[in-house]
Amino acid sequence: MAILSALRRSRAAAVAVLVGSVGFIATAGAFGACGKDVPPADQGAMADTATTVARTPTFGFEVVASYPHDRTAFTEGLFIHDGRLFESTGEVGKSNIREVDLTSGRVLRKRDLAPPYFGEGIVIFGDKLFELTWTSGKAFVYDWKTFTPTGEFTYEGEGWALTTDGTSLIMSDGTPVIKWRDPKTFAVQKSITVTDHGTDVKALNELEWIKGELWANVWQSDQIARIDPVTGMVTGWIDLAGLLPAMDRVGTEDVLNGIAYDAAKDRYFVTGKNWPKLFEIRLKRRS
Repeated sequence: MAILSALRRSRAAAVAVLVGSVGFIATAGAFGACGKDVPPADQGAMADTATTVARTPTFGFEVVASYPHDRTAFTEGLFIHDGRLFESTGEVGKSNIREVDLTSGRVLRKRDLAPPYFGEGIVIFGDKLFELTWTSGKAFVYDWKTFTPTGEFTYEGEGWALTTDGTSLIMSDGTPVIKWRDPKTFAVQKSITVTDHGTDVKALNELEWIKGELWANVWQSDQIARIDPVTGMVTGWIDLAGLLPAMDRVGTEDVLNGIAYDAAKDRYFVTGKNWPKLFEIRLKRRS
């Protein structure tokens, strides 16, 4: 447990360096501002780079509603299926999959994942619920209605998050690469590299498929990337800085992580690891 916690902190520290060094992630409202993307212009125009640098559109938010969220939940996956909210949690000895009542935050049912596994993202496809593990290279499969185990798959590398486009499973592993996998065999079908103005976007975490595009949390930041699933290009950034008040943050890892889309009612939900609240939000265009 101590070793895994240290590893987790090491991963967070590495990403913090990344976020601090890459301007399009670290600077709200100025994502994608890379010098190499300055269009041709005369010397006078080039003097004012703020007006000549191409920028990826940025969206802010407004809170529509907030709901209680289990503060002990180290959220790894979040989604809505058949009008019901599902969540997965991480950390060795604390990992589980659960169904949650949206209004009260009460856990309706859950299934624990025994050590040494560190649970990660989940998604439902057909009659199955798939759950990743962080460094064990193993995905567990359950009957989604009963949480009864029905199988497992192995894979190379780390497992971070899952979503689905209705045909394939879509998986992140903390790198800029997102993979499409066959739900029957877990074999990789294709992959994309996520970039913003030619710069790789690393630390992609929790995923959600929304209206034909991918949304992805960037680990250890308050940003969500909107990604073209064909090209891998970031088409927009959602800046959720300030969503959870500073007084409600109690540790170094209670960061934004968890996106759920209710397609039936066109509603967007977000939360974070060990957050006391889950938020329904509405996007607001900034730039």
